[in-house]
Amino acid sequence: MRLSSIAITLGTFAVAAGLCLVAAFFSVRLIEDSSVIGVRAELDREGLTWASVDANGLQLFVIGTAPNEAGRFKALSAAGRVVDTTRIIDEILVNDTSNAPPPRFSVEILRNDNGVQIIGLIPSATDRVRLIADITKLAGADAQVSDLLEIADYDNPEGWEAALRFSIAALRSLPRSKISVEADRVSVKAMTDSADARRRIEADLSRRVPEGLKLALDLSAPRPVISPFTTRFVITGNGARFDACSADTEETRRQILQAANAAGLQAKATCTIGLGVPTRRWGAAVEMGIKALAELGGESITFSNADVTLIARMGTAQADFDRVVGELDNALPDVFDLHAVLPKPPVETPEGPPEFTATLGPQGAIQLRGRLSSDISRTTIESYARARFGSEAVYTGARIDETLPGSWPVRVLAALEALSKLSNGSVTVTPETVSITGNTGNQNAGSEIASLLAEKLGEAEDFNIAVVYQEKLDASLGIPTPEECETQIVDIVGDRKITFEPGSATLDASAKDILDDLSELLQLCGDIPLEVQGHTDSQGRETMNQQLSQDRAQSVLDALRTRRVLTASYRARGYGEETPIADNGTEAGREANRRIEFHLIREETAPEPDGAGDTETEIDEGEEPPRDTVDEAPDANAEGTPDEQN
Repeated sequence: MRLSSIAITLGTFAVAAGLCLVAAFFSVRLIEDSSVIGVRAELDREGLTWASVDANGLQLFVIGTAPNEAGRFKALSAAGRVVDTTRIIDEILVNDTSNAPPPRFSVEILRNDNGVQIIGLIPSATDRVRLIADITKLAGADAQVSDLLEIADYDNPEGWEAALRFSIAALRSLPRSKISVEADRVSVKAMTDSADARRRIEADLSRRVPEGLKLALDLSAPRPVISPFTTRFVITGNGARFDACSADTEETRRQILQAANAAGLQAKATCTIGLGVPTRRWGAAVEMGIKALAELGGESITFSNADVTLIARMGTAQADFDRVVGELDNALPDVFDLHAVLPKPPVETPEGPPEFTATLGPQGAIQLRGRLSSDISRTTIESYARARFGSEAVYTGARIDETLPGSWPVRVLAALEALSKLSNGSVTVTPETVSITGNTGNQNAGSEIASLLAEKLGEAEDFNIAVVYQEKLDASLGIPTPEECETQIVDIVGDRKITFEPGSATLDASAKDILDDLSELLQLCGDIPLEVQGHTDSQGRETMNQQLSQDRAQSVLDALRTRRVLTASYRARGYGEETPIADNGTEAGREANRRIEFHLIREETAPEPDGAGDTETEIDEGEEPPRDTVDEAPDANAEGTPDEQN
């Protein structure tokens, strides 16, 4: 009986112990699961997706590879907010970034009428606040600027700051654009207002691109309306060329240029793609005309809207002329009207062939010489020239010849109108042809002149065009004249000063912005004769002041040279204290007299006296330089000897 009771008691205790163990096991699992779930949720809320959690009893293991020590600390802190920190076992590794290469930093700036978006990854060393402020300033107060930049903890890569500054400058001129920026490359894709604006912006950006930075430009402009729609191809003994070329599509342009190359065109040529084509078969018609001209051996073919004029080379066999013209006339689309001419040798006269010549000088003066048909014609042509070129710029030396053809006045007026499209040059009118030569700042001048003469002279009239485009004459590029550069220097400097460390020729930090602004302008101005002048006040010895002013002028010249300004035609000149602009008896006056000025080097009006010295750096002692540009720094409050105060 007693043994039975003991067995029952032991069994009861065993069952109770088992139940306790089961309860404890499930309790621990419940605690483990709730802890893991809670810590995982907290880590997710903090964005620490790299971290994971595991549990073993009451111990909680935080596992993963943190990007840095700050990330590791953040993960442990998040776990400590859920469970007791004594239960947390740290098994986090920290990523070693000491040898990791920096990411590829890049920024994309999108600008349209609604505002600006800036997207990308920048180094932490970049002044993000200033970058956004600069973009906001150029976009305007009403524009919305969306800052979607990410930051990585790295220094700026080489060239990064220069690329950003250049991109902001480009954005200023392009209200509809996408600019992609990297440390060594900037890509610009934008829509401009016109073809002239596109060429001006392309030239400006190409000049300003920092050294070592690759620039990719993709600027587009609306297609111009071409009226009359003109193409003129010429083959002479000197080779083949286009005087004008118009196309309605890229495919048409390619078709025309391929035909021209097959006919002997060697030089690079372009066709303007525009609106106003008289037929979709324009390319095929021009191709036929060029082939026919090449088969005849040369001279010219002109397409002006639907009018086609073919002028064969003098001496072409009549049978060949008739055959080629007949084949071309039959092949051309019905919309075109062909007029073909085989020139006859000119009739010799005792006085020689009649001729009218107009010459346009670089300063705008025009001279009219040769023959005109009547007094009324001479008065009309002279009045037209005065209206076109200025009343004071016209000299007339033409005589009357009443035997001239009736179309002579029309030919002369058309020639003068064509001449007005040049910066300088000449035009010659004969009974057989109108020839124009000269220089222009308009890349499309040849095409415009060809269209004009084709329209004014009509069918069967021959003309020769030999005009040369010069970038320095192109007003659309915004290249200022030397005089305009001198004036703009004053405007850029304003009330600022180029400053130096007291008593020395070392530029101080505040001069950087002025010199950066000046270098942008002077790069645009190009190779102009400019003198950088240094001036001091009258404190100290005169010889010391002169040397200090010379050294300071040279420092400014050297600083411009390091900013890629072409300084071959510049010179530095120190004037010391000899040309004050204010009273040296007051501190304010002495401050004003310590300055740097920029002036054009102009030709001397009088011969240099014997023994006057180097003509490159000396001027007459009695001649006072102009003083309209004041931009040198005060050394006010400088301590030391009077010499040092300059």
